[in-house]
Amino acid sequence: QVQLAESGGGSVQTGGSLRLSCATSGDTFGSSCAGWFRQTAEKEREAVAAIHTVGGIPFYADSVRGRFVISQDNGKKILYLQMDILRPEDTAMYYCATNPGSLCSLKQLLASPTWGQGTQVTVSS
Repeated sequence: QVQLAESGGGSVQTGGSLRLSCATSGDTFGSSCAGWFRQTAEKEREAVAAIHTVGGIPFYADSVRGRFVISQDNGKKILYLQMDILRPEDTAMYYCATNPGSLCSLKQLLASPTWGQGTQVTVSS
């Protein structure tokens, strides 16, 4: 059974940085599309970054490209999201998710059957 646990959220000012981590257990990193999505009460769920766990190239939402970087440590089975130049509109609950299979895209990530409990990111102006 796959379990995901996010950490690293917090409150920062505009322009600040945060690094989110997602610790995984189970066969999460076997072959899957892994990544991060975010959600607020006012907006639809948005996939912000995804990468296939077996040598995949990263995908980014236009809203975060150039500011966020997704990476993974396959040995430790940890997924990261480095977030720089944060903006108030980045404020959301961030979740990591995995979707088993060989395909990967932001759309695949949104179809993930497994995600963690989330970590809150708040960016103040």
